[in-house]
Amino acid sequence: MRIAIYGAGGVGGYYGAVLARAGHQVSLIARGAHLTAIRERGLGVRSPGGDFTVRPAAASGDPGDIGPVDAVIVAVKSMQLAAVREGIAPLLGRGTLVVPLLNGVDAHDALVPAVGRGRMGKGLTRIISEVAAPGEIRHVGVDPYVAIAEWDGGGSPRVDALVAALQGAGVDAEVPADIDAAIWLKFLFVCSVGGVCGACRMPLGPVRTLPESRSLLRRAMEEIAAVAVAHGVSLQGDAVRFALNTVDTFPAEGTSSLQRDIAAGRPSELDAWTGAAVRLGATVGVPTPVHSFIHAVLLPGELQARADGCGG
Repeated sequence: MRIAIYGAGGVGGYYGAVLARAGHQVSLIARGAHLTAIRERGLGVRSPGGDFTVRPAAASGDPGDIGPVDAVIVAVKSMQLAAVREGIAPLLGRGTLVVPLLNGVDAHDALVPAVGRGRMGKGLTRIISEVAAPGEIRHVGVDPYVAIAEWDGGGSPRVDALVAALQGAGVDAEVPADIDAAIWLKFLFVCSVGGVCGACRMPLGPVRTLPESRSLLRRAMEEIAAVAVAHGVSLQGDAVRFALNTVDTFPAEGTSSLQRDIAAGRPSELDAWTGAAVRLGATVGVPTPVHSFIHAVLLPGELQARADGCGG
């Protein structure tokens, strides 16, 4: 397949690398020193499953250098979606599938004006990975998982082709029974963990162990579960218990990308995570006191990071 990875950071870089290693024609859209390093030395991956380096079919900061592809995996941070909307057109052919693998719940809605409903898919991923150095992705943990579906939640030949490509690259990929429920369940997890750990300024281990902070984490999850149900999402009844059990399987030293950005003084996805939980709750009349408090606590630092103009 011809696959473009729009945003070759920790998530996009990892999937682009394994797809290229599996023999697909992968083009990476990156920027800055990371792009320069990929062009000069290829893209390296350090992973518990083995280290390797690939040379993608193309690497550029301009989608116009690449042209139409079969599928576009969008793996930028939420604050970069506006730039994706402006730049994605050259990648789009008549049957191109566009799949966002972001951490919020509405990236697909944000991309529709630029992509068109007919090309728009939905997706999510579970992986802990980061750019360790320019041109180098570090897969920290969690077996890579990707769920993909068409806009209506179903499969199709193009969805099946991308799922098969990922499976052939060693990724656990599928068309889930309910993509919207899957996206919201992930949002319940990452938004609550990222927000609570970010506010506590501690990694996952101490936060999940201390009764007071574990209770805060549980209440944050319960708020998002209530918001999801109010929005008509068929979230499983034991979603919060499932998410908390999942928390207990993660490395104790684990941190979220939101938390790492906050700690480094970089602009973060606070607005698309905690801010979205608050806004989406307000639209359906569901109170979100925990997320509202976390948002208020973290917002001053977020605004300062944006004013400082630090790179993401």
